[in-house]
This record gives sequence, structure tokens and C-alpha cells, in this order.
Amino acid sequence: MKHIMKLQEEYFNYIKFGTKKYEIRLNDEKRQMIKVGDFIEFQKEPLLEEKMLLEVEDLEYYKDFKDLFNNIEIAYLADKSVEKDKLENDLERFYPKEKQNTYGVVAIKLKKDVNLKRKI
Repeated sequence: MKHIMKLQEEYFNYIKFGTKKYEIRLNDEKRQMIKVGDFIEFQKEPLLEEKMLLEVEDLEYYKDFKDLFNNIEIAYLADKSVEKDKLENDLERFYPKEKQNTYGVVAIKLKKDVNLKRKI
């Protein structure tokens, strides 16, 4: 199955250049449909013209982003140059604490094989 996710340019480029190994999202109804072996088409905002297709290698579930940050290094969630506070603030703009408490969060591990990283 293929899923579509939009990404801000900064985070899209972290995947593109191989530093970001996980996509992290609220585990809402849409994300609960994602399974290991599925594909995600990432579309770079704002124009959504540049796209990549990657395979889901694994799914890890956490109660909130703070819990996730205690288990996965920030360098794998964005880039080693990104500070934890910046990433946490970016995420909480989209996913307030109330929603994290309702749904939990998911870390979607992206397959490392660069041959699966395709432009669409």
C-alpha cells in the first residue's frame, strides 16, 4: 500500500540526503493504517512537485514525543545539527499535547537501502 505525506522542505531534505532515518507523526487514524512493507510518498512543501518513495522498515510506538526522544537519537529524527528543543517545538505546532495524549505517536523507520529512494 502507498501512503502520501507532505513534509516541510527542511525535513524532506534530511531524508533526501540520508540523515533522517525516521518520520515521526501523531498515531492518528491515518497513520494507524501504515504497515511494515508499505511505501510512503513524501512530497516537499510548498509546491509538492518534488517527491520520494520510501519503504517502511519498522514502526515504533510511544506515548508522546518526549518519550520518543528518550528512545531515538535526534540525529535519526532530523539531522545532528537540529537541537531537541527546535524539533519538539516544530512537532508541537502541528500535534498539541492533547492530541499526543489521545493518539500517542509513531516513529516510522524508513528503509536504508538508497535504491528504494526514488523520485516519482
